Amino acid sequence: MTTTSLTPAAAPQAPATDAHALTGKRRIAFASFVDENYLPGFLVLLKSLALSNPSVCEDFVVLHDDLRPGSIAKIRDLHPRIVLRRVDADRYDSYKKGDQDNYLVRKAYFILDVFRLREYDTVITLDTDMVVLDGLGELLQLREGLAAVPQFFYGQHKLNSGLLVIQREYLSDEFCARIDACGRSGDYELDKHDQGILNSVLAGDFVRLDPRYNFVKRRLSGDLPVPEDTAILHFTGRHKPWQGGEAGYSQAEERWREFELSDADFHAAYLASSGGLHHDLLVHYGTPHVRRTGDVEVARKVAAAHIGAGDYQDAVDVLGSVRIPLDEAWPHEVYGHALMSVSRYEEARTQLLLATAAPNRAATAHARLAQMAWVRGDNAEALRHATAGMSVDPTHRSSRLWAQRAASVPAQEQGSPEDQLAHVAFYMDRQGNAGDKLLPESVRLAFGPDTTSRRWHPVHAHRLFDEAALKRVNSRRGMVIGGGGLFIPDTMPNGNSAWQWNVPDELLNRIDVPIAVFAVGFNAFDGQSYRAGRFRSSLRQLVERSSFFGLRNHGSIEKVRAMLPAHLHDKVRFQPCPTTVTRQLVAGWQDPAEREDTILVNAAYDRAGLRFGHDYDYFLAQMAQAVRDLGELAEVKCAAHSLDDEKIAFDLRRVYGISLPVIPMYDFDNDEIRDLYARTKLVIGMRGHAGMIPFGCGTPIISLISHPKMAYFLRDIERPEWGVSVHDRHLAARLVERSKDLLADHDRTVADVHGRQQELWKTTEANAADLRVVLGG
Repeated sequence: MTTTSLTPAAAPQAPATDAHALTGKRRIAFASFVDENYLPGFLVLLKSLALSNPSVCEDFVVLHDDLRPGSIAKIRDLHPRIVLRRVDADRYDSYKKGDQDNYLVRKAYFILDVFRLREYDTVITLDTDMVVLDGLGELLQLREGLAAVPQFFYGQHKLNSGLLVIQREYLSDEFCARIDACGRSGDYELDKHDQGILNSVLAGDFVRLDPRYNFVKRRLSGDLPVPEDTAILHFTGRHKPWQGGEAGYSQAEERWREFELSDADFHAAYLASSGGLHHDLLVHYGTPHVRRTGDVEVARKVAAAHIGAGDYQDAVDVLGSVRIPLDEAWPHEVYGHALMSVSRYEEARTQLLLATAAPNRAATAHARLAQMAWVRGDNAEALRHATAGMSVDPTHRSSRLWAQRAASVPAQEQGSPEDQLAHVAFYMDRQGNAGDKLLPESVRLAFGPDTTSRRWHPVHAHRLFDEAALKRVNSRRGMVIGGGGLFIPDTMPNGNSAWQWNVPDELLNRIDVPIAVFAVGFNAFDGQSYRAGRFRSSLRQLVERSSFFGLRNHGSIEKVRAMLPAHLHDKVRFQPCPTTVTRQLVAGWQDPAEREDTILVNAAYDRAGLRFGHDYDYFLAQMAQAVRDLGELAEVKCAAHSLDDEKIAFDLRRVYGISLPVIPMYDFDNDEIRDLYARTKLVIGMRGHAGMIPFGCGTPIISLISHPKMAYFLRDIERPEWGVSVHDRHLAARLVERSKDLLADHDRTVADVHGRQQELWKTTEANAADLRVVLGG
């Protein structure tokens, strides 16, 4: 494999809150040049891509000179992420080869406009006379060079430009200048025009792909069958299948005609595909199919896809549009899930009760009924349904969780209401995420050393804030909301606020004690969105009602201010997460006299598709190399904040034979969490609190950035070099290099951590002075 020596192109300057710029997640697109003559081929190409790769949906850039509106509509019907880009046709008038007055000659150059795309990190070009017959996962995982299949007739030194996998260093002004210079000089062979220019510029320096990814029709002369492992079949030559075809290639053309389907037949074929279906494609094809047929099973799939993306009202709408038979348990269960997610609880209860009649759905339906009863404050009903779920399936984890939560006895309150602050937070279960478990206590420490019920009245953010809760809060001297990433749409969704605190507007506006929002984060992932209208309205009313509104990083501040009217911007201020100043908050804190010779590694797997995209296999390979190399510096262990975090240890063992000891932090109490992080030498963490907690305990960190919030935090402490994207091309090398730098003079590094922490403490102290005025003590 050979690669060129181009300098990687810098990504365009992005706003400080641009999620892609912060996480480094690769933006991938397909691209084709399409005109009216080749439109029939392109429509078949789109269908073949979806049917052969049902879990893949990236932007598809359509380069065109002058497509008709009706043609564009046909294209959009077949793909939800079409990006239209008109080519700069005049640019190619100066190219020296061929009959420049002949449009068919000129248009051969137009695909070269793909190199002028700047929005993407990887672009895969496909000729419109291709069909996709197999998975393209290997192409989507390519990260370096310009890759293509060598030409069939001319040997390995020339590429066939029908399929190109182009990385960012070629999507650059530098490479475009080389293309233009070659075209204007005429110093290239008249070989499909664009192909001749590329071969002249590259001079054989490209990554060679297996011919299965651009299997040209000429290989099948004599009516040979298409090899079973062909991924992309390319109908080169003058005679295209949609134009009548060519004698001697009937078996190849039969493969093309497999995808020459009506839209209705294509939708049905996609929806019947096995394996994971991509959310965007499932919704795009399933919605018209349900509208046309009333198919309940497809409506269930579409609704489940909407729920997975946080589009709960859309899920309600699609299932509400069909008649669900009484004995179809699964659609009733999904409908109930969607309804409870928009706080239509009575309707949800009816649907879920219908779902309990089927043994294969009963446990899940009972668990949802238990959850909904708990949300509405009915612990007895929640325990009854959770117990029923476990009676159907004793191993059902969700039913067991809700049984434990419903059966737990609240701590006896020791103080009087007038001496207490109400505290709205996400109170984690016993075997829950370690960071979320520590957070409520850390917030309370920021207000004083007493974190008990003498001073605090807990209000679980996920329980419906009703009249009784309002009465209890209004009898306290104030209310604190936070901390943590409460501004996220899909953790215990509700239709009242569209963020984690389940509070109706009407009750929020009747709170008559001072409200302090403390160290809350805007926690949306790259690619995740909110139900904007409901969230913005709730957010605005919360800011208006708050006497103090502090967010835990400046990235969250910028995001939230963008959703507010200008006159409220100044109310939004910086309040670091209290876990980052643990050393100042914990009474009698002492830094460890000695540290264990360990490096702790944490990886997170919630919303894995949003974290890793197509790069998880790459990430795992890089982490395997990093763990081996880091093992020469100290003992490497896995710090699992939640049960799912243990996956990295399982996968390293399964794929690479690497044994990584696991520390089950989800079983730790708060003191044990702080103690572990204070005694290690270095933490390499992906979760937000796998960086902020050890930092607050005075331990050096390196963040594995898969979410903007960690980049926000590192920017706030002016140490962006302490973060490495999980998509970084040289992830292992960078982790090892930065670990060596931090460990080389560990005392100096710890002192730097203390210094950065001191700046956050100054902000916290200044805010504390204001909070004493607001909350009265």
